[in-house]
Amino acid sequence: MDYSGRGWLSDTRPYFFLSYAHTPAWGPSRGDPDHWVYVLYKDLCDNIMHLTDLPAGASAGFMDREMHSGDGWPEKLAEHLAICRVFVPLFSPRYFTSEMCGREWYAFNERVLRARAAGAGNLPAIVPALWSHVGYDQLPESVRHIHVDHAAFGARYADEGIYSLIKLNRLRDEYEETVMQLARRIVQVAHDSPLPSCQPRRYENTPSAFKPRGEGPRSIHLTVAAPTLHTIPEHRDRRPYGEHPHDWNPYPEESARALPGLAEELIRSLDYRVTVASFDDEDTGPEPLALPEDDKPPGRPGILLVDPWALDDEERCRRLSAFDTNTRPWINAVVPWDRSDPQCQSEEGKRLTDKLERTLPLTLDRGRRTDCRIAVNGVPTLTAFTDVLPKVVAHATKQFFKHATPHPVAGQHVPRPRLTGPTPSTLPQARDTTMEEKHGRGS
Repeated sequence: MDYSGRGWLSDTRPYFFLSYAHTPAWGPSRGDPDHWVYVLYKDLCDNIMHLTDLPAGASAGFMDREMHSGDGWPEKLAEHLAICRVFVPLFSPRYFTSEMCGREWYAFNERVLRARAAGAGNLPAIVPALWSHVGYDQLPESVRHIHVDHAAFGARYADEGIYSLIKLNRLRDEYEETVMQLARRIVQVAHDSPLPSCQPRRYENTPSAFKPRGEGPRSIHLTVAAPTLHTIPEHRDRRPYGEHPHDWNPYPEESARALPGLAEELIRSLDYRVTVASFDDEDTGPEPLALPEDDKPPGRPGILLVDPWALDDEERCRRLSAFDTNTRPWINAVVPWDRSDPQCQSEEGKRLTDKLERTLPLTLDRGRRTDCRIAVNGVPTLTAFTDVLPKVVAHATKQFFKHATPHPVAGQHVPRPRLTGPTPSTLPQARDTTMEEKHGRGS
């Protein structure tokens, strides 16, 4: 199957992937708890078939309900996430606590980010629908960048969602109008901003875009150690660099975007709050990397994105070495190293990678003792970078919670409750038996 998108000139790909949270069965003889979601799906498909020229036998959409046990559902999910033109998540409070929905969102959003990196421009290929009311404060960080104008579909829809419209017969007209508008929106986005297909991402290895239930806000700090056009060696190819370290693009053959910006979006799509700073700045941000004078307890994990060509600057090299001497387990490194760049594969490139080994020995060794060792051994392609970054983020976060000093809660200290044995005051009072009483009982 051709996943490039070129093989779909008479495009028969499904128009949409319906992502929804399965409602658990909660009582006897209640029937299918997701019956009404399936009704919505069929109505959307019906409208889209009338609005497009899809041939007979083509699927207008995809919903996992149509898969059966033993059908290899992870592979089918991954395949449809890689080829469907538009992603339609059904927003509900349950949706953002579903790991399955989080994986579907991440896989599709990663596809969008890769297409944008390749120069596809802005692709609004995620079209949310409101199944039941969700407040803005209930949305994860990974979702808040998606602009949704629910009011355009009607005031009642914006207040209550599709579930209320579909359940009440008196609101049937409003339901049908909402579904028609949603179908038109799906078709418009698919035609105006065509999203190329891609190779399916293994569902089992896909992280969730939503943090686990009950976990508080998550933050991470990304620091970029890279030269600029003004600080690279004279013989170095200028294409990967710009006026600022944030402009660094180590994969110019694959991407039209700077890597720090892409990394920031990928991390945010994992439901993190992200800050980005340059290692060259005197203050590397609210949570700087650990240098010798920094003995304050950390507030979050961090990632060092490092270009070996940055080591030609001796002052920067000295500071990186100082960082490594005082390295912390929750600061992990990622070393992009483009295998298609002749200079990276040259003797000069080998000299720089050897210098990197001498400059960051502790950080690199720690990275090689994880399941994401490619991150420090040289990430050869943009695809490999987007694959490994979630693993690095997860490992840094795990190490942060394992090693970092917890901050005490502000306010008056409350002693920790303890279980204790009975005290003398709570024991039954023994009768004071005197010698006279003993003799009296015996007489």
